[in-house]
Amino acid sequence: MRCSSVATIIVTVGALLASAWCHQPARAEARAGGIARVEWEVKNRFRLFRNEADFQRHVAAARGEGVLASERRLARETDGRGWARDVVERLCVDRAGSLLEYCDRDGEREVYLAPRDHRIGVALAGTIPANEGCVWSFDDGEGSPHTANAGCNEEIKARVRFGRTTVASVDMILPDGTAQRLVSEIKVRDVLIAGMGDSIAAGEGNPDRAIRLSDEGFCFKRFGGSEYFRPGREGFRGNKSCAPTPIESGAEDWARQSARWLSGPCHRSLYSYQTRAALELAVENPHLAVTFIPLACSGATVDIGFLGGLRILECPSPGTGAPCARSVRPQVADLAEVMATARRHNPYRALDLILLTLGANDVLFSGLMANVIVEPSTERSLLARAGKIISVEETQRILDEELPGNFAKVRAALKPFVAGDLSRVVYVSYANPALAGPNTTCPGGRDGFDVHPAFGADGERLRRASEFVSQRFLPRMKVLARCEDRRNCRDPATEAMTFVDAHQAAFASHGICARSNEDPAFDRDCFHGHDEAFRSGLTRAAVDPMSCGYPASEFRPYASRARWIRTANDSYLTAMTYPEGLPFILQPSDLHDAIWGILAAVYGGAVHPTAEGHAAMADAALPAMHEALGLAGRSGAVRTEPLPAPQLLAPQPPAATR
Repeated sequence: MRCSSVATIIVTVGALLASAWCHQPARAEARAGGIARVEWEVKNRFRLFRNEADFQRHVAAARGEGVLASERRLARETDGRGWARDVVERLCVDRAGSLLEYCDRDGEREVYLAPRDHRIGVALAGTIPANEGCVWSFDDGEGSPHTANAGCNEEIKARVRFGRTTVASVDMILPDGTAQRLVSEIKVRDVLIAGMGDSIAAGEGNPDRAIRLSDEGFCFKRFGGSEYFRPGREGFRGNKSCAPTPIESGAEDWARQSARWLSGPCHRSLYSYQTRAALELAVENPHLAVTFIPLACSGATVDIGFLGGLRILECPSPGTGAPCARSVRPQVADLAEVMATARRHNPYRALDLILLTLGANDVLFSGLMANVIVEPSTERSLLARAGKIISVEETQRILDEELPGNFAKVRAALKPFVAGDLSRVVYVSYANPALAGPNTTCPGGRDGFDVHPAFGADGERLRRASEFVSQRFLPRMKVLARCEDRRNCRDPATEAMTFVDAHQAAFASHGICARSNEDPAFDRDCFHGHDEAFRSGLTRAAVDPMSCGYPASEFRPYASRARWIRTANDSYLTAMTYPEGLPFILQPSDLHDAIWGILAAVYGGAVHPTAEGHAAMADAALPAMHEALGLAGRSGAVRTEPLPAPQLLAPQPPAATR
């Protein structure tokens, strides 16, 4: 290759079209039309993922149609078993879901919260002239440039410094001995996003690896002495009958078969709208890296969980004998520690955005739903004594008298993290889970709720609860988040959050009672219009608990379906949670205790969005995130400068990039 006497044409390319990189790696664009140009993308740019392959799976599923369309493609690819079931083991978090300070990503040890550099791919696109190879150079102004020789249709991997502009130049060696040079400025923007809030924020109802279901029955007792069988956990070798069994006997074996979560103590999931929105931001912006801080926790209220400690839902490593803390730290304290760690590595590291959903637990929404679905029975009496059954009137009182003050605490706690500008807090509201259509409440009944003999959605109580959500709760949350009531906001100019509720209209057609002929066959034959999906007779139910002719293991928790809200049946068949940290009155005596039959059906996410519901919420959140991050309205135009006169190119010895 003759480099000592070749002429050079210099073309400087500044900003590049980001959209050209949304779905294809650099080398796939190398023969696109137009003049030759340099294009680049950040590799594995959703930094919670350790492996590039896991990120590229989402890039391949994205076709510019949004998170929901992508989620449905991934559901089909996995036969409804879920894309996150293996990815959850390859994240920059520990088993409890806490972020790792150092994370090995694609063979490189990185500081997760404040990376020193980012791995990129660079290639030529457009019409590339006939050539004898290319010589690349990367200069960040610190030390000697890094160079590499490669074919001009090959993608080059390099690492560029965080927060610094790197000048990438490529000399295309032409057959006549001359060279054409293209120059591009590369600067990676790494956005730091925190996800905070309650069970809706966390992704409750959607374990990253759902429970493996046994086709045999597992016995539960009822208060009063009767028994019933439901599908158990596959792999459990202990006693499945209701014969007296101390809770210690078989408990570890049972716990080892638990569902797997991004965070077991918080039932935090990769399917949550917060994770999916942050991930999609990385998928659609090839020049962006997204560092996500997942902090949301199921069960959180403003005072308990957000500002104060919260009892865990499950141990991080159930059934292994590993130590299990009984509470999780307040989210605000966790965020303060995370930011202190980030600034220890980079004093200028700042939080760019907070995703937030909070307030439903403050008004005891779960108690309102329990009031709807638990029919008059001994179970209902017990739950009422434990304070788990709440009327609409009591919920309204809390909404009026307590929640405004609690929201003032939220604003005060978050202001220091966003430099006093709460518009950088994107508050994503709830959706009404009980709608059969716009302004039409689901009719109630046992369809989807017959996993426990005492369950069944009462039509009148459901109507009243649904009206409360639509007419009182959701409008009030909008007022509070947007600071529309000056009595609760000192400075609306700085204290109003960015509010998102665009998903609510879509949920009106995908409530808990929504059904479709396109639903999975298991759902159509076992749940649709069937008040009793499970056998009542003890003898046959012990070996075959489903009454619909399907084995329980055929249930697909992440298959696409009309309903975007988990029923109690869904919750049991997906997560089957035996929660930790229960009040004394609810402590069970053995694995078959009557209280477990209730809790296992609701603590895994009953009346919470499915993965599709969370994807729809992510789609609604993204425009607000674009606006808050200044990503909307960018032209992405290519900038070129006039061609200077040809110059001699100095010899460049072959070298490799870092």
